[in-house]
Amino acid sequence: MPSPLGMLSLRCNLNGLCEVAVLADGSPALKPADPLLLETMLRLEAYFAGATADFSDLPLAPEGTPFQHRVWAALRAIPAGRTRRYGELAADLDTAARAIGGACRANPLLLVVPCHRVVASTGDGGFMGASDGDWPRRKQQLLAHERSHFRA
Repeated sequence: MPSPLGMLSLRCNLNGLCEVAVLADGSPALKPADPLLLETMLRLEAYFAGATADFSDLPLAPEGTPFQHRVWAALRAIPAGRTRRYGELAADLDTAARAIGGACRANPLLLVVPCHRVVASTGDGGFMGASDGDWPRRKQQLLAHERSHFRA
């Protein structure tokens, strides 16, 4: 599905949504046939239109370690339009900020598990290790979008 981030790829299995990722430019747009993928697509379209940021009832099945799943659950608790610092989440989960960053980097469910809401102690994007040099700008765009549409 097209988005301001580029073309998004959605993938699921029998247990739930497995992946929301940005595809390379030039990828063809296909409408999903699976009901979960279609619902996810509609929610993402509503998110980018500023109508909702609620993905809480979508069944999720991301592949990851138990630690990554703990971090991803904490990310889902961050309200749209708000941010948390890596160090704050690390303190909550009794781990290191770098470990939180690693789990964010491994997050296969872009937007649905909102790793973009985690920022460095300086308050900036703090997005490290991305192979796509455009991610810091994209992260800031997502945060600006949420602050203008969803901040309570």
